[in-house]
Amino acid sequence: MEQSEKFYCWAVIEVMGHNRYAGHVTEQAIGGCAFVRVDVPAVDGKPAFTKLLGQGSIFAITPCSEEVARNVAAQSYAKPIEVYSPPIPAIAHERPDDLEGDMDDDENGDDDYEDQERQGKHDGICF
Repeated sequence: MEQSEKFYCWAVIEVMGHNRYAGHVTEQAIGGCAFVRVDVPAVDGKPAFTKLLGQGSIFAITPCSEEVARNVAAQSYAKPIEVYSPPIPAIAHERPDDLEGDMDDDENGDDDYEDQERQGKHDGICF
């Protein structure tokens, strides 16, 4: 059985999500899993970074010269990481205006909602 030679060159890699990474490409194994490692060079004041890509996300690898890879990196600079923090909703501390008083059982043994419903303050719909 022949030993395959290690991949070691400049290239443009196209991955899922319509992203392109251009830089120096090698192989790297982590925890027994093989990854394609792209060392994207610093371009136009943006820092260099390394991206490890799994084989299932790669559509194409185009080997090229260092000059071409640097030009593509400058044109299609992908962010090293995209951080998403969803907004935290504010907690409402106010009671609805149409519900006066507390809703615990009262002296009749029922709650205030039933009393207000009997008095016509509610239409019987709960939200």
